[in-house]
Parts: sequence; C-alpha cells; structure tokens
Amino acid sequence: MLNRRESREAVLGLVFENEYGCYENKDELYTTALEARGIEENEYIKTVFFGIVEKADEIDAYIEKYSKGRKLSRIAKVAKSIMRIAIYEMLYIDSIPASVAINEAVELVKTYDDEKTKGFVNGVLNSVKEELGK
Repeated sequence: MLNRRESREAVLGLVFENEYGCYENKDELYTTALEARGIEENEYIKTVFFGIVEKADEIDAYIEKYSKGRKLSRIAKVAKSIMRIAIYEMLYIDSIPASVAINEAVELVKTYDDEKTKGFVNGVLNSVKEELGK
C-alpha cells in the first residue's frame, strides 16, 4: 500500500509521461505505466491523474496566470507536472489543505528538479492559494 507521498510520485510519473503525448488513449497510458512500474493502483492516483487530464485547461490557466510572463511551453515538464498536481489538489480535494499541497510540491521539486525551480513553483502555487482564499 502506497502512502500519499509515494502516490504523488506515481501521479507525477503519469502526468509527466502524458506531457509527451505518446498515448492518445489515457486509459492505456495509465494501465501501461502502472504495470511497467509495478505500482499498485489506488483511488488517489486514479482520481488525480484523470482529473488533471480532464481539467488541464483550467489548471494550466492558473500556471500561466502566475508564472510571471513565462509561456506554459517554456516551463520545464517536471515543474509543470508538479504544479498541476498541487493545483488539482487545491481545487478539487478538500481533505488536503492547500499548504500541504504546496509543501508536497516543493518536496517533489527538490527531488526531481533543480534548486532554482523550487522558488518559482512555490511562488506560483502560493499565488493560486491566495486567489482561492485557502
């Protein structure tokens, strides 16, 4: 059984892989990726991955709004994927406080991206949190 952090990492892999557009069928991407990585499916992984796919335009609008003039296409795929997870959590998962979503995102950046990206991600996500009044 995966804990929440491990589940977030699994979602990160899925969202990141989805960035490359190799799978038209998102169910196929989901099933293939989980099998290939030996990840046990859970409700969090499934809900967040498919929720991000479904709400991508809304989530990306928040990223673009607060990324200080950077176009979405110029943001690293890892950072973008991490922010998508945190914004989805802030918008749609009431049981996860916004501060936890942001903290977990920053921890993922520390692991999967470089140090200077941490401040950028934190700034964007805190702006989203403020706009949402959370």
